[in-house]
Amino acid sequence: MKIDPKMDPTEFWQQHYEKASPETSGRPSAVLERFVKDRPSGNALELGCGKGDDAVWLVKQGWNVTAIDLSETALEYARANAARNGVADKITFAAHDLMASFPDGQFDLITAQFLESPVVFERDAILNTAARRVLAGGMLLIASHGSVPSWSWDYPDKVYPTPAEAFDNLNLDPSDWNRICVDNIDRMATGPKGEKGMVTDTVIALERKA
Repeated sequence: MKIDPKMDPTEFWQQHYEKASPETSGRPSAVLERFVKDRPSGNALELGCGKGDDAVWLVKQGWNVTAIDLSETALEYARANAARNGVADKITFAAHDLMASFPDGQFDLITAQFLESPVVFERDAILNTAARRVLAGGMLLIASHGSVPSWSWDYPDKVYPTPAEAFDNLNLDPSDWNRICVDNIDRMATGPKGEKGMVTDTVIALERKA
């Protein structure tokens, strides 16, 4: 599928979710579960909540969750997901174009699981803003694609930043953070049509120093 990189982001993601099924896997992102399951709960912000599985999981772990997305259709699916799981009153869902606005407040966890886009998106600047909203002792957790699965819209020969390069692109002061993980992690993934394949995630898990 050929995608115009200059396409309006709101239009692109609306079309993406309008074509998608509202059904979800019912499982959290592997990286989120791995790095958050044993942390004390608090206030969490999810950037790019999609259909809401991560937000639902966080609430069930005791977190207070603000979950945002650019697509109103994605948010509709996420609200329905939360309602099915009996947690609709425990998640604040909101629409944000992160290139124009960012949720108010500071958080014990900010998670950005595959907050990536084939159309215009100021990702590193947005994640830098997110980092400034993490409270002392809190975590910034970022997962991004480190390889191209067979079902991806990306070019199969695309070269991804190394974990160290991805960290440097955030333009953070290293002295402010404890590095829990800045690495590639392989996992078996399932594509939108049930495809199976090994993929590499680039994971940045940072804890703000007190």
